[in-house]
Amino acid sequence: MAATFRGTTPEPPDVRPRLTVLSGPSGVGKSTVVAHMRKEHPEVWLSVSATTRKPRPGEKHGVQYFFVTDEEMDKLIANGELLEWAEFAGNRYGTPRAAVLERLEAGEPVLLEIDLQGARQVRESMADAQLVFLAPPSWEELVRRLTGRGTEPPEVIERRLDAAKIELAAEPEFDVTLVNTSVEDVARELLALVDVV
Repeated sequence: MAATFRGTTPEPPDVRPRLTVLSGPSGVGKSTVVAHMRKEHPEVWLSVSATTRKPRPGEKHGVQYFFVTDEEMDKLIANGELLEWAEFAGNRYGTPRAAVLERLEAGEPVLLEIDLQGARQVRESMADAQLVFLAPPSWEELVRRLTGRGTEPPEVIERRLDAAKIELAAEPEFDVTLVNTSVEDVARELLALVDVV
């Protein structure tokens, strides 16, 4: 499919890396895949999201997330400082815009690991972003992963399962689908999509 440009001459390709967005239902293994890939290829920069969620055991501020108050999140949203943000399971999550743009301009590959709402917002604001959907091998496997965490009460798990059904139905909106049958294989496929040279 040929692209149509109006008014301006397009930049030559490969001037800067393309933003890659990884999304998929809760419990599908996004964090596990990304952690495996970055262990082998730390040059892939993973944007750290801000969240109003409380830290889980072992999570550190600035590493897994920037843990912020509701008031701080309100300010980030109001000032347009987030590339995307969404509410999920009673908490808000968002991607700081400036850090992503700085890394892309510096020629570094950037990966976002975000939910469906966030992926849709990124598609609107950065049309050239590559959206990758991580799918479970089966619904039964996704249910097993979500209930096996043991970190959340039943009503939160129920909300996550309801959300997962909606998220799975959105798969056709994405550019590429990877099925998480093997962390190693999916991490390798994702790396090829991020196009690290």
